[in-house]
Amino acid sequence: MLLLLLLLAPLFLRPPGAGGAQTPNATSEGCQIIHPPWEGGIRYRGLTRDQVKAINFLPVDYEIEYVCRGEREVVGPKVRKCLANGSWTDMDTPSRCVRICSKSYLTLENGKVFLTGGDLPALDGARVDFRCDPDFHLVGSSRSICSQGQWSTPKPHCQVNRTPHSERRAVYIGALFPMSGGWPGGQACQPAVEMALEDVNSRRDILPDYELKLIHHDSKCDPGQATKYLYELLYNDPIKIILMPGCSSVSTLVAEAARMWNLIVLSYGSSSPALSNRQRFPTFFRTHPSATLHNPTRVKLFEKWGWKKIATIQQTTEVFTSTLDDLEERVKEAGIEITFRQSFFSDPAVPVKNLKRQDARIIVGLFYETEARKVFCEVYKERLFGKKYVWFLIGWYADNWFKIYDPSINCTVDEMTEAVEGHITTEIVMLNPANTRSISNMTSQEFVEKLTKRLKRHPEETGGFQEAPLAYDAIWALALALNKTSGGGGRSGVRLEDFNYNNQTITDQIYRAMNSSSFEGVSGHVVFDASGSRMAWTLIEQLQGGSYKKIGYYDSTKDDLSWSKTDKWIGGSPPADQTLVIKTFRFLSQKLFISVSVLSSLGIVLAVVCLSFNIYNSHVRYIQNSQPNLNNLTAVGCSLALAAVFPLGLDGYHIGRNQFPFVCQARLWLLGLGFSLGYGSMFTKIWWVHTVFTKKEEKKEWRKTLEPWKLYATVGLLVGMDVLTLAIWQIVDPLHRTIETFAKEEPKEDIDVSILPQLEHCSSRKMNTWLGIFYGYKGLLLLLGIFLAYETKSVSTEKINDHRAVGMAIYNVAVLCLITAPVTMILSSQQDAAFAFASLAIVFSSYITLVVLFVPKMRRLITRGEWQSEAQDTMKTGSSTNNNEEEKSRLLEKENRELEKIIAEVLHLQANMN
Repeated sequence: MLLLLLLLAPLFLRPPGAGGAQTPNATSEGCQIIHPPWEGGIRYRGLTRDQVKAINFLPVDYEIEYVCRGEREVVGPKVRKCLANGSWTDMDTPSRCVRICSKSYLTLENGKVFLTGGDLPALDGARVDFRCDPDFHLVGSSRSICSQGQWSTPKPHCQVNRTPHSERRAVYIGALFPMSGGWPGGQACQPAVEMALEDVNSRRDILPDYELKLIHHDSKCDPGQATKYLYELLYNDPIKIILMPGCSSVSTLVAEAARMWNLIVLSYGSSSPALSNRQRFPTFFRTHPSATLHNPTRVKLFEKWGWKKIATIQQTTEVFTSTLDDLEERVKEAGIEITFRQSFFSDPAVPVKNLKRQDARIIVGLFYETEARKVFCEVYKERLFGKKYVWFLIGWYADNWFKIYDPSINCTVDEMTEAVEGHITTEIVMLNPANTRSISNMTSQEFVEKLTKRLKRHPEETGGFQEAPLAYDAIWALALALNKTSGGGGRSGVRLEDFNYNNQTITDQIYRAMNSSSFEGVSGHVVFDASGSRMAWTLIEQLQGGSYKKIGYYDSTKDDLSWSKTDKWIGGSPPADQTLVIKTFRFLSQKLFISVSVLSSLGIVLAVVCLSFNIYNSHVRYIQNSQPNLNNLTAVGCSLALAAVFPLGLDGYHIGRNQFPFVCQARLWLLGLGFSLGYGSMFTKIWWVHTVFTKKEEKKEWRKTLEPWKLYATVGLLVGMDVLTLAIWQIVDPLHRTIETFAKEEPKEDIDVSILPQLEHCSSRKMNTWLGIFYGYKGLLLLLGIFLAYETKSVSTEKINDHRAVGMAIYNVAVLCLITAPVTMILSSQQDAAFAFASLAIVFSSYITLVVLFVPKMRRLITRGEWQSEAQDTMKTGSSTNNNEEEKSRLLEKENRELEKIIAEVLHLQANMN
C-alpha cells in the first residue's frame, strides 16, 4: 500500500500549471482511468472509492480487474495492465458483462449434453442437445437455446424404459389412515398418498417392473380399532411389503407387532418420542419428526423472551408424556423451571383452574385438537388468556380448529377466538419454503394446488392437510428404497415378489436402503437419523387476528433462530413469566422515630443533670442519707435505657444489612445493662429496707449501722448476672437480621405486579429460649420489687431516707414493663406500634424514676438551703422522710433553748435585784 501511494504521489501532488488537457500517451503520468462496463464494475486494487474519484490516471504496471453483477459473466479480458506507453493491454478486445444461462442444463442424469455455438459458460446463442443412455428415453425437448439468460425449453430428464403396465408385478402397502378421532389426519394424508402412488407408478426410472398398490383402513386414531385392521392386513392376502400407520398411539401398536412379521413400518404422522427407541421399534421409520423436535425450539423462545418459569398441561397419552419428560430435561439444562405440571384424561376443567390458582403465565399445552377445544373453553371461563398469558401449542391442528363446531363444549366461536388469540405454535416444517422442484418434479406450491383439487372440503377444514406433504414424501422414500433393493434400472437386486413374512433378508435390504434415504421432497430434504426419525426445521407461528402468522424458523442442528420480527403482543410486549413481585420493606415512621428520639435525648439530659446534682451535693447529709452512689447508678441506668431507644428505631432505612447485627447487639446490651443498673439499684435499696425493718427485734442492731459495700455488691451481682447471660447469648447464639414476609398486596393499578411487604427483625436461632430466660428472671425481679415496696411503705429510716420514692418508682417501672413486654411481642409485626410501645415505656419509666428520685431532693435543698453546711444539715431532715425520733429530738432541742433563755432571763433579773 505504501509503495502504491508513492507511485501515485505525482498524480495527487502536481505542480502549478500542470492542469489542462491530458493525452493518453503521456507516459510520465501513466494510463487514463477506464470506465466500468454496463452491469459490471472494475476492482481497483489497493484504492478506496474516494481515491478512485480523486484521480484521472493510474501508474505504469497497475492492474485493474473487471467484475459483473448478478448472473452475468465477463466476456473479454478480465484483467488489464497499464503499459509504459500509457495504454492498457488488450484494448482491441472489449470487456463486457453478458447474462449466462443456467449451468444445470449442461449436465443430464442418465444421459449426455452437447454444447454448440458457444463455450462454457453458456452465453446468448449457445445451443444444447440432450441424449439419453441405453435403456432410458428422453422426456421433454431434445434441444434448448440460450437467449438473454434463459433457455428456450424446460430441462428434460431421462426415464428408464418401463415394463408395460399389464406385465408389472404388484407390491402392496398396508396403510391405516385416521379419518376421525383425536387426529383426523387421514382426511388429507390418504389423498396425498394416492397422488404419490400415481406419480411413482408413472415414472419409468423407479420400480420399472413393479406397481405399488394401497390397501387401507380407517383406524380412527384408536389403538383398539387399529388392532382389528392390523390383524386383517397381516392375515389376509395379499402380502404387504410395508405398513404405513398414522397417529402415534396406532404407530406404537403397529411398530411393536411388525418386528415379529419382518415388516418395515413407515409412518407419515407419528410424533411420539417413544417411537425413537430403536431397541423397542427396530424397523420403524417416519417422515414426521419426533415431537421432541419442538422442545429445542420452545427452550430457545423461552430464552429469547427471558422466561425462567413455565407451566404445562397435557393430555394423558404416551406421546405427550414422553414429550413433556424430554422438555423437562431440556429446560433444566437451560436453567428454566417447570413450576406446575397438570394432566387430564378427558376433562380439563380442574387442571385449568389449578393453573389459574397457581398464577401460571407461560403455559405449554400438549393435547390433540379435539381436546384443545375443551381446554380453551375452560381457559375462557377462567380468564386464563390476554396480555398476561402466553400459550404454546402444537402446530399441526387445522388452521380454524377453534372455530369448528364441537357439541362437547359450551363456548361460542367468538369466545373461543378471544381465548386463543396470541398463542404461539411450534410446527415441524412440513412444506418446503424454498418452493424448489422436488424429486417428483413438482414444487411445494404445485403440490398444494394439486392436492387441494383432490380434496372434498376446504383445506382448513380437512384434518392432516399440513401433514400431507409428509405422507406424499413417505411414498417416495418407500419407492426409492424398494427401487434400490430391487436393483431398478437393470442393476442386480432381489425380487420383491419373493418377499414374505419369514424373509429376513429382503427386510434387511429394505431397511438399509431406507436408512440411507436422501432426496428432495415437497416437504424439504428427506433424511432419517439413527433412530429412524425425520430431521427438519421448526416453524414458529403466532395467532394474530384469528389467523396464523409466521414469525420465525429454528434449525436445532445449528442452533440457528431466524426471526422475522412480526410477533405481536396484546400488552405491547412479551409478558412476564410470573407476577412481578416487588419486595418492599416496612420501615419505621420517621416522624415517630424523631419524636421519640427527642424525648429520649431530653431524658438523657435530665439524667445527666440529676447525676451532676447528686455528685455535687454528695457532702450534704440529706443526700448522703439517700445512698447517693446507688442513685447515681440509677441515673446511669436510665441514661443507658434511654440511649437504647436510638438503636431500637434503626432499621434498613438508616443502615445496611451488614451493620444490622451490631445494632441488634446494641439494643440488647443497652437495655439489659440499663435495666440492671437503674432498676437493680432501686431494688437493692428496697430489699435492704425490707430486710432490716420487717423484723424489728431481730434486726434492731442492723438499723444503727449500714455497710454500703453490701448494697454495691448486690447491684454488682445483678449486673454481673446480666453481663454473663448476655455474653453467653452473644457467643453461642448471636442476634442477626431476619426477614418477616407478609401476604402479597395487589396495587390498585392494572399492572402485572404485586407488593411483597417485608419487615426486619433482630432474632437468633433460640430466640424464644433466651427471651424466656430473660423475661422470667426480670419478671420475678419486678414482682418481687412490687412486693417489697408494698411491705415497706410504712417504714421510716434515716439510713435510706428516700425509700418511699424508690417504691413509687418501682411500681411505675414494674407496671410499664409487665404491660409493654407482652404487648410488643404481640405487635412485633407492626413496626410503628411495637416501637411506640417499647420506646415510650422506656422513656416514661426513665422520666418517672428520675423525677421521683431526684426532683424532691432538688426542691428541698433549694427551698430550705440545706446544702450550705453539714452542721445545719444535721439539724434538718426531709419532710418526706421525717420520723418520730427525729421530730422528738428537734422538739427537745427547741425546749432546751427556750429553757436556757428563761433561765438566763431569771438570772439576769436576780442580779439586778441584788
